[in-house]
Amino acid sequence: MSEEEKVIRHRILVVDDDEHIQKSLSQYLEMEDFEVDVASSGQEALERAALQTFDLILLDIMMPEMDGFEVVETLRTHAKTSQVPIILLTARGQDTDVLKGYHLGVSSYLTKPFNLDELVETIREVLEADGAPRQD
Repeated sequence: MSEEEKVIRHRILVVDDDEHIQKSLSQYLEMEDFEVDVASSGQEALERAALQTFDLILLDIMMPEMDGFEVVETLRTHAKTSQVPIILLTARGQDTDVLKGYHLGVSSYLTKPFNLDELVETIREVLEADGAPRQD
């Protein structure tokens, strides 16, 4: 396969404390040709993001110890992760939560339950809008 024929697979970090959601999202996104890594907590997400480069982070808000908003705030303070697109994927759909997410700099906000096809379309739109090729 030549260099031009190589397909760049975008790397996504899925952060959710629910193992069922982690597994179903991972499987579906991998079928859609994304590379997927998972984290079960906010702290684990921060550790993974410090060690690897991700093209996008799917992040739940309601997690023990450190919620998704705190994770976004921390990611935005580090040069390596300050520009990584983040999609909040959460059961919290109140206007104040949505506004807080956008105020913190997330790219999109989707509420659970969600449609997997809509999620993939949102991911592709966010990655296209971001426009930067992955930096490995």
